[in-house]
Amino acid sequence: MDRNQSIITCKDVSTDHLKNLSFDIKRRQITTVVGPSGAGKSSLLFLLNRLEEPTSGEIYYLGKNIKDIAVTQLRCEIGMVFQSAYLFDGTAEENIQYGPKLRDELEECDVDRLLDLVELPQSFKSRHVTSLSGGEQQRVAIARTFANKPSVLLLDEATSALDIKTTEHIEEILIRLRDEKEVSILMVTHNLKQAERMGEQTLYIEEGSLIERGLTSEMFEHPQTNHFEKFLKE
Repeated sequence: MDRNQSIITCKDVSTDHLKNLSFDIKRRQITTVVGPSGAGKSSLLFLLNRLEEPTSGEIYYLGKNIKDIAVTQLRCEIGMVFQSAYLFDGTAEENIQYGPKLRDELEECDVDRLLDLVELPQSFKSRHVTSLSGGEQQRVAIARTFANKPSVLLLDEATSALDIKTTEHIEEILIRLRDEKEVSILMVTHNLKQAERMGEQTLYIEEGSLIERGLTSEMFEHPQTNHFEKFLKE
């Protein structure tokens, strides 16, 4: 699989909150998205998952306009995990099986494998989600997303409510998923250390505009715009 191939491409995409965004995401690439509160970071993820629609511009997934892909199929291919796990009432197993059950693919859903993927014991299958810690719930949410076999994972502040140790564990799982499942990750975070630690590419968004974009290590060491340099110092 060619890591230089673009899996998502945005061309001059605008909404009520975003202005003419153009960028691409490569296969197996971790892209971190940073910027001030209210900059439009979450709106960007919502666009890629079609929770919002652009007012202008085009978004492509593997060269195909996402408007030409059925929403249910798109959300399998481009999965999303939020700050809160938003699990359904029931057991971990029932949550993980949700997507495959909707598509009549329940027999293909290997819950044991998915739990192992997010480093949870198989005994968790029968655990009610309300009995799980925040970190455990987030891992179930990731497993539920991966039951749909996504190629892209969108993370909207997915570790911001977790303690440092749990956050580090989730980060390790995400990197392993990138390597083993060859998934591309687009990660919104307010934590600059996390953005620098996890990112290969970083997007800096301010007031709905993409101010700076580049290799994460280079951006953090040598910011090219006064806007991003100032943001790093705040």
